[in-house]
Amino acid sequence: MSGARDDKAPEAYYLPGPDGTFTATIATESPWDTRAQHGGPPCALIGHVIRENHPEPGFRIARLTVEFLGTIPRSDVQVTTEVVRDGRRIRLIEATMTSGGKKVALARAWQIATGPDGLLEGAEFKGAKEVEVPALPDPQPQGGFGRPGWGYGESVEGRRIRGAYRGTGYAQVWMRPLIPLVAGEKMHPLDRVLVVADSANGVSARLEMSEWLYVPPAVTVTLHRYPEDEWVLISARSDLASDGVGSTTGTLSDSSGSIGSVTQPLLIAPAPRA
Repeated sequence: MSGARDDKAPEAYYLPGPDGTFTATIATESPWDTRAQHGGPPCALIGHVIRENHPEPGFRIARLTVEFLGTIPRSDVQVTTEVVRDGRRIRLIEATMTSGGKKVALARAWQIATGPDGLLEGAEFKGAKEVEVPALPDPQPQGGFGRPGWGYGESVEGRRIRGAYRGTGYAQVWMRPLIPLVAGEKMHPLDRVLVVADSANGVSARLEMSEWLYVPPAVTVTLHRYPEDEWVLISARSDLASDGVGSTTGTLSDSSGSIGSVTQPLLIAPAPRA
């Protein structure tokens, strides 16, 4: 697949192929390069494959860090995994994403054993359901993070609570994917949150997307629970240094309260001219 644009509505972010191959559809398209993928779908695909390859009963992925080794082409990709630290309570999984035989992303995921429901009853503990979150607003006009007409931006719905698509540095946005991660497979709650979490720097951007790149070379998502419904609230802040390095930090919530956090380092540079 060459990365040529296909304007047909995609059925999913990825089409499964032989030998563990996944073909990236137009829904993975980056805002800065039609031949590249936005970071969200590859993160979700890595998490998906880790769950599929290591379905340890009673364990949950509590943290996933993905290191992008460069542009991930909008082409066929494969994900391989291995357990690097096994245990009864915590397990560390490594994953490698390749495209055309080249490594394009590395990842590590911590799986943590869960206890029985009610384990913390009686402890001095304030649960996530006590955290107030803003209600989901009515449908809003969609604009692809202020830049319409690109694949990933059109594959998600956003409903903004605070901030604008540029210049604010802080924003709260409810987001949900509109299509499955993998064609023919039901969307898992982890898939949902990972597809949108890497958008934290985009929803809280301080700079105009058409004029600047603010690319995260890595993303870390830490979750104490998975979302209970299809919407994820990203409350994110982006800060920039004058020499072109930035950072994004954010919290992730669902309708019941906090579910975790997202952090990203940022490369800031002028966007290439057409």
